[in-house]
Amino acid sequence: MSDSGPWPKYPLLYEINTRVWLAELATRAGRPMMLDQVPDEELELIAGHGFHAVWLMGVWTTGAAPISLARGHSELQAEYKRALPDVTTEDVIGSPYAISEYRVADRLGGPVALAGLRERLARHGMRLMLDFVCNHTAFDHPLVLNRPDIFINGTAEDLAREPDNFFKNGAGAILAHGRDPGFPAWTDTAQINYAQSAAREAMLNELLSIAAQCDGVRCDMAMLVLPEVFQRIWGNRQGTGAISKSFWSVAIGTVLSRNPDFIFLGESYWELEWQLQQEGFHFTYDKTLYDRLHRSDFDGVRQHLAAGKNFQDRCARFIENHDEPRAVTAFGAAGSQSAAVTSFFSSGLRLFHEGQLEGRRVKIPVQLGRRPPENEDAEIALFYERTMSVLQDPVFHSGHVTQHDVHSTGWGDTSNESLAALFWEQANPSVGASLDLGRLIVVNLSGTRSYGRIPLSSARFLKEKKYIFLDRYDGKRYEREGDELNWPGLFVALEGHQFHLFEIQAQ
Repeated sequence: MSDSGPWPKYPLLYEINTRVWLAELATRAGRPMMLDQVPDEELELIAGHGFHAVWLMGVWTTGAAPISLARGHSELQAEYKRALPDVTTEDVIGSPYAISEYRVADRLGGPVALAGLRERLARHGMRLMLDFVCNHTAFDHPLVLNRPDIFINGTAEDLAREPDNFFKNGAGAILAHGRDPGFPAWTDTAQINYAQSAAREAMLNELLSIAAQCDGVRCDMAMLVLPEVFQRIWGNRQGTGAISKSFWSVAIGTVLSRNPDFIFLGESYWELEWQLQQEGFHFTYDKTLYDRLHRSDFDGVRQHLAAGKNFQDRCARFIENHDEPRAVTAFGAAGSQSAAVTSFFSSGLRLFHEGQLEGRRVKIPVQLGRRPPENEDAEIALFYERTMSVLQDPVFHSGHVTQHDVHSTGWGDTSNESLAALFWEQANPSVGASLDLGRLIVVNLSGTRSYGRIPLSSARFLKEKKYIFLDRYDGKRYEREGDELNWPGLFVALEGHQFHLFEIQAQ
């Protein structure tokens, strides 16, 4: 167990593509690199940004069969070449989400190397998160041959009619590939049948094995095994079994009974985040905020950030990860910064993707073990240097945040509709006991100049006093009268995608 102690209320999580990361470190060092051989300065760099945990994506074993399939997959070839024009066969090392065995891959150093890295992360004050793929295994997992009864079974007719959805195992049993109903089946996987108690027991044992090696798990496509979702996807193919109780409510409770400080992060879509939170997930993906930011749905962003605190506090905010395009590509350089400020200065878990802090633009398929070299984007790197520094302020990990209305500055001006404002304060502030009155974040979500007025609390900002607004991003200092702050409110004028992060003090 890590000696890093309980997780902060709103942690910072750093996702690393483990196989690519180690390959690049090995090239830099001129020798093979295992997990326990990662240079200490690399860990110091990550810790120096203020991260509370590292998610090592892709540590488990991918077998020869999924690798061979990935190398011969015709539709993926074009994707490989777009990301890595000089791609070779050896660069294709299979999907880390087609897991042949929940054992740390030998090429990464095996379980002992992972344990060594975890211990070193803890010494730097960081925890370790790993993946749990609940919905399926690789199609060459030992259970596929030894326990075909715990997978979704098919018939010869199914295989003939839907060869991309079914396959035959080594003993001749016909099984279904895992799938999300909105997309083609994952042809390197086998679908677990959660209607079978033996299947639920087998996956719980896998989860308990993982939990003994880390401090938290990111659960891939967690909503797919919710009973009603599973029933909708698989229907009569579940067989005679029945799901009497959700896997998650049992599994999460079992793990937490052994390690109360363990956390669960659920990848979730289809507006099932709240349900998974009720099942016990500490945090769930906030794809809704991502999508609304991406399509410039300003009112939708504000509505989402006004949702109940119990929900907000358990959202995992991100603007990129291994499944999404690189943020600079998706939002543009300026837009990625305003999206980042909106996301990462909201409550909840903040998820950053390795390469994001340097402004990388190439999203690589997860089946690749190498990526192209890219020059650091100086503007983006400076932005994140400041952002990560500001995020180390304790108020953003244990404080209380509220959304503030941004009013029009006058008749006919609707530019305020593109502005969002968040106010942070300590969870239990003592009025008048401190000169520090909180943090105000104001973001222009549009690409054009916008104006607004933000009324602030008369209980905190007294009419007869003056207040200093220090922008933690550009260092500029503004003095304002308490009377104005109460009404009509703090005046702001922001260029396209500009933002302020004010530290407010009484004069």
